[in-house]
Amino acid sequence: MHLKQKFQTVLSFATVLSMVVMVFVSSCSASPASATTVYADTKHSDAITKETITLLEGLQSANRQVSAAILPSVVTLSVTEIKKVRNPLSGDGFPWFFFGMPNQENGEKSDGKDSGEQEYKSEGMGSGVIVRKSGNTYYVLTNQHVTGTAEKIIVKLYNGHTAEGKLVGGDQRRDIALVSFESTEKDIVIAELGNSDAVEVGDIVFAVGSPLGYVSTVTRGMVSAVGRSGGPNNNINDFIQTDAAINQGNSGGPLVNIYGQVIGINTWIASSSGGSQGLGFSIPINNVKGAIDSLISDGKLKYGWVGVQLTSADETVMKALGLGEKTGALAIDIFLGSPAFKGGIRPGDFVVKLNGKEVKSVDQLVRDVGDLRSGTTAEFVVIRDGKEQTFSVKIEDRDQNIVTDSSKLWPGFIGYELSDEIRDKLKLDKKQTGVLVTNITNKTPAVIIGLKSGDVITAVNDVSVANMREFYRELSKLKKEVWFDVLREGQTLSTLRYKF
Repeated sequence: MHLKQKFQTVLSFATVLSMVVMVFVSSCSASPASATTVYADTKHSDAITKETITLLEGLQSANRQVSAAILPSVVTLSVTEIKKVRNPLSGDGFPWFFFGMPNQENGEKSDGKDSGEQEYKSEGMGSGVIVRKSGNTYYVLTNQHVTGTAEKIIVKLYNGHTAEGKLVGGDQRRDIALVSFESTEKDIVIAELGNSDAVEVGDIVFAVGSPLGYVSTVTRGMVSAVGRSGGPNNNINDFIQTDAAINQGNSGGPLVNIYGQVIGINTWIASSSGGSQGLGFSIPINNVKGAIDSLISDGKLKYGWVGVQLTSADETVMKALGLGEKTGALAIDIFLGSPAFKGGIRPGDFVVKLNGKEVKSVDQLVRDVGDLRSGTTAEFVVIRDGKEQTFSVKIEDRDQNIVTDSSKLWPGFIGYELSDEIRDKLKLDKKQTGVLVTNITNKTPAVIIGLKSGDVITAVNDVSVANMREFYRELSKLKKEVWFDVLREGQTLSTLRYKF
């Protein structure tokens, strides 16, 4: 029987509620012989009715079944990683020629060459879940922060057997990694992956892993929230929040629903003490399903690229652009010559849909774009000057060399609406209009034409702009060259011209 069918019967809310009703309706009139129990010979206090015990035994049986279903697919990972650290006593003129190098052994002399770095072995432990099999090769899904660039991985199975693992690949932005191991055993279980998009607040969940080295640990709780953002190391996932106890060592282990299906990968906790405080976070499994194939085939994730830098617009910007309470992501900079630029997207466009799917956050849009295959065409719906427009963009592979080259980042600064507070700080006239220049990026066109933070742009190509909406409207029209009129320290200046 399918796990979902098996556990739906046991743990459906209708069944549990009916049992609760039975307890309250019949507890006063039911005779001892009228109640059945799995443990007929187990003694219990007379204050606890057999109906209550029947209810609790049903819940206990369900807990056991879910645990028994998932535990055989959860492994413990012992990871050895080689790391480098700079030796604070090497180099910088310290007289090792007098004392001899500290790594000299057996009277060997140093050649005087010292890289200033020392290698050391870092050992750690985490969890993982077996998600795929190919022949005798099994694949374990875990966190990238568990494996790092592991030199050695030992996989400990639920039955206590161990195998040497191999790091297949990983991705830091999503904090996932894949480890493989070889085995001819027949009883190794592959976990079933669920649908994290169907998860709702209040769902019962189980966290499985090896917290603090205690292998095969199961804790139960509920989904406290979905769609949480944040996380360490600029993680781009949204997260399922749970109060199921998660501690160090749980990282990489599965978060499981009542059907025994993996709906998340436990990743981090929010804690002031370093221990569980009921604030655990898991990567939704739908965020990484497609990544498994990429890790197996390429050892890494190939992100689709459109060439847009995005930000979440604050209340002031949303109001200035006439966006109300819409959800989406604001395009601040566009790489000149990028797929987005060639497709017609411009700075100031507010992206609300990608291929028909509503954009709820910047991180979601980054994930969805990253999942697009190079060479495919995607449709972006944006709001520009208060109106929806649709643009077709041909996706390219993300090239880190291009992404880090700011010389083509247009316009290379963030414009901001003038407020009375800003006017006071800049000692501007109360009626002064325009757009404030902030957050200039080095080497961009903004730097080349001579803009400075604190400038107030009053015109684009000799067309006056009084606010952000008018400013981005004019930017969207540019084709060959651009220049700005700016107010700087009480004087109106014109910038150099930038040719596209």
